[in-house]
Amino acid sequence: MTAIKHALQRDIFTPNDERLLSIVNVCKAGKKKRNCFLCATVTTERPVQVKVIKVKKSDKGDFYKRQIAWELRDLTTVDAKDAIKESSEFDLHFDKVYKWVASSIAEKNIFISCIWKLNQRYIRKKIDFINVSSQLLEESVPSGENQNVAGTDEEVVDEYQELNAREEQDIEIMMEGCEYAISNAEAFADKLSRELQVLDGANIQSIMASEKQVNTLMKLLDEALKEVDQIESKLSSYQDMLRSVKEQMDQISESNHLIHLSNTNNLKLLSEIEFLVNHMDLAKGHIKALQEGDLSSSRGIEACTNAADALLQCMNVALQPGHELLHAVNQQKQRFGDLRELFARRLASHLNNVFVQQFIELEKGLSNRSYYLSVSGHDQSSTLAQHSVELTLPNHHPFHRDLLRYAKLMEWLKNTDYGKYEGLTKNYMDYLSRLYDREIKDFFEVAKIKMTGATKEGKKFATLPRKESAVKQETDSLHGSSGKLTGSTSSLNKLSIQSSGSRRSQSSSLLDMGNMSTSDLDVADRTKFDKIFEQVLSELEPLCLAEQDFISKFFKLQQHLSIPGTPVSDTEETDGGTLTRPHNIGGMQSAYSENHMIRQMMIKIFRCVEPELNNFIALGDKIDSFNSLYMLVKMSHHVWTAQNVDPTSFLSTTLGNVLVTIKRNFDKCISNQIKQMEDVKISKKSKVGILPFVTEFEEFAALAESIFKNAERRGDLDKAYLKLIHAVFANVEKVANESQKTPRDVVMMENFHHIFATLSRLKISCLETEKKEAKQQYTDYLQSYVIYSLGQPLEKLNHFFEGVEARVAQGVREEEVSYQLAFSKQELRKVIKEYPGKEVKKGLDNLYRKVDKHLCEEENLLQVVWHSMQDEFIRQYKHFEGLIARCYPGSGITMEFTIQDILDYFSSIAQSH
Repeated sequence: MTAIKHALQRDIFTPNDERLLSIVNVCKAGKKKRNCFLCATVTTERPVQVKVIKVKKSDKGDFYKRQIAWELRDLTTVDAKDAIKESSEFDLHFDKVYKWVASSIAEKNIFISCIWKLNQRYIRKKIDFINVSSQLLEESVPSGENQNVAGTDEEVVDEYQELNAREEQDIEIMMEGCEYAISNAEAFADKLSRELQVLDGANIQSIMASEKQVNTLMKLLDEALKEVDQIESKLSSYQDMLRSVKEQMDQISESNHLIHLSNTNNLKLLSEIEFLVNHMDLAKGHIKALQEGDLSSSRGIEACTNAADALLQCMNVALQPGHELLHAVNQQKQRFGDLRELFARRLASHLNNVFVQQFIELEKGLSNRSYYLSVSGHDQSSTLAQHSVELTLPNHHPFHRDLLRYAKLMEWLKNTDYGKYEGLTKNYMDYLSRLYDREIKDFFEVAKIKMTGATKEGKKFATLPRKESAVKQETDSLHGSSGKLTGSTSSLNKLSIQSSGSRRSQSSSLLDMGNMSTSDLDVADRTKFDKIFEQVLSELEPLCLAEQDFISKFFKLQQHLSIPGTPVSDTEETDGGTLTRPHNIGGMQSAYSENHMIRQMMIKIFRCVEPELNNFIALGDKIDSFNSLYMLVKMSHHVWTAQNVDPTSFLSTTLGNVLVTIKRNFDKCISNQIKQMEDVKISKKSKVGILPFVTEFEEFAALAESIFKNAERRGDLDKAYLKLIHAVFANVEKVANESQKTPRDVVMMENFHHIFATLSRLKISCLETEKKEAKQQYTDYLQSYVIYSLGQPLEKLNHFFEGVEARVAQGVREEEVSYQLAFSKQELRKVIKEYPGKEVKKGLDNLYRKVDKHLCEEENLLQVVWHSMQDEFIRQYKHFEGLIARCYPGSGITMEFTIQDILDYFSSIAQSH
């Protein structure tokens, strides 16, 4: 091993300025044995760096090479596996655990001991040596004392001491004073030795000369010791005297401690009493306000609100452990509970009375409105405008304003007594639902009457003005029920609104009106309906928004507060759905949000809005199916506005449901138009002309474009356009095929021309493809009709030249056709003589009369067709002249009439008719 150590030092570590201190022959545990060496080294330069290096013998030769180097400072744990039983295995924990097996236990122990010493000398780091014998770990010695750490090699390092700067300077001065210091080192050493002897002699003489001073110093020390003995004896006597004083002071100190402890306890007791008095004492004024405060005046409401808040603070004070055991605290809590119960009962009763009074006042105003409706129903000649019945809904702002004064008290009631709060919520919903039922139904009756103009003859409105005695009887009933408020609405359910049944009968009577066709209504009627429908939505929208805003503010349904002392949760069925109480479980909010509660209350209160709107929409659709276009645009806009404000609100949901109904009516209107197209029948004895459904599509498109300008639901109209135009195309072709009086080409040409003109005028972007198709159809059928009607006006001449073209096609040269017997020049002249200009004009005149019988007057295509026929006739004429010029050159044969003659014939015929 020594030889290997020297070889490694020479070949590997000396070139790197490192010294090898310890080495161990190892192999990896659990693998095939491939030996290597772990070396503990230090650098020769300062600062010293300590490393553990893995050295492995090269496979290609007998030399060694470095493989891995670890800094000792990165070593965290050395595990020798067993401190008692000797084992050659050990682990080193660097960035990961390296498991080794040493070739001998002695090498392993020497290496671990060297690692420990190097750590103590250079690193001073907390390295855990696990399962290592204590004999291997020596006590650490401060690095400044030149202790032996790593054997003889370290001693050699410690014996060497570097010269400091001053020593170097002195040596240089000495060497400069001796010229031969370098050339004759022995002479220089002898000189230094002689000078050292001289200095030693001088030192000895100096010591001998100072002996007298030493003796004097010793005498002074003896005298000082005597003085110290005297002082110690005095101190002993003083200590004996103070011992009794100490005992007395200890007794006084103990007495002071007891007094301080007593004072501390008294201060703590006083602090606890002050806390309870300050936080659990309610002012007399607050108690009086809770017991007798006036809840009808603003000042009284403010005083009661302050008192209720103070009571809630006293009840919710956070008591310290042990306060509940005090009898006075329990008495005060009981007193607070009684005050809370008393005030909650007073507040609930008063608010219920306020609900009743407000309800009665609104009922009186509603009864006067019912009187006007009944008068208009009995007097057929009178109108609602004459009786000043406007299409408006009553304003509840004063009612809301009066109730909002109690909003803070409602919040207090919600946090302290949820049962009474819930009872008031139910009572409010019951009152308002009945009131809004009457108001909204009367409102829709006025809208229906304004929309239809007047009621059907013989129909009588069942609504009569209620007598004052009946109103008084309901008032007494409401006051009686409010005095016995128990959180339920059983007593309030006895309240009946006498006119509710008659209102429903009135609605049904108006819906029975009608069977009014679209032809009976003009644009003014539709505009009137549009304004009425817009006014209906404009009145309903602020009413619902105002009521929802009031509910959220008055019942405090936008705040998520804890409700102490309430049960876990329950749900209660209402007419409008399930009303869920926001109870707590250990301070946690229940699953249902308070926004959901607002929607449930709104559904209960405005339960009649959606049915009434649907009835109104059904009536408008019954009067004129095109009203669904107006309703779709208006309702879409209002739904879009409501969703921008709150997409989950009652108003947004209700209008969205009604919009679905309107969309169905709109789709039904489109389907009915398509069905009417399919069911159309034409007369077999008269001209077809422009089909009625083509005209109706034009009217529909013009109306829809004026309605849907800048509308949100433009996409629905575009889809309807495509359905309608495709149905129009298909049914025009169907009718054209069935037509007997009018040629198919004429029916197709005229109707597609009308469709093209309509689409060009309206400029509907989604129908650009259909517009191009209509134009193409018109052009094709115009050309087809012209060719078919004109036919071959010069029939014999046509047959002659067809023969000529056939010979040319068979290979006869054009200039040689005249040598054919059947197509000689003489034969050509005979045929030409049969068509003088007079006969040609007569034939064209007959053709004009025939075309005039086929075409309809409203589309005015006669001149267009006649001009196309003129072009076709001239085309045939030029074709004949060309054949004569090519096949009969130089013959001088020409037609009996010229192109100018043809133009004159067509012009004179058109003018004569």
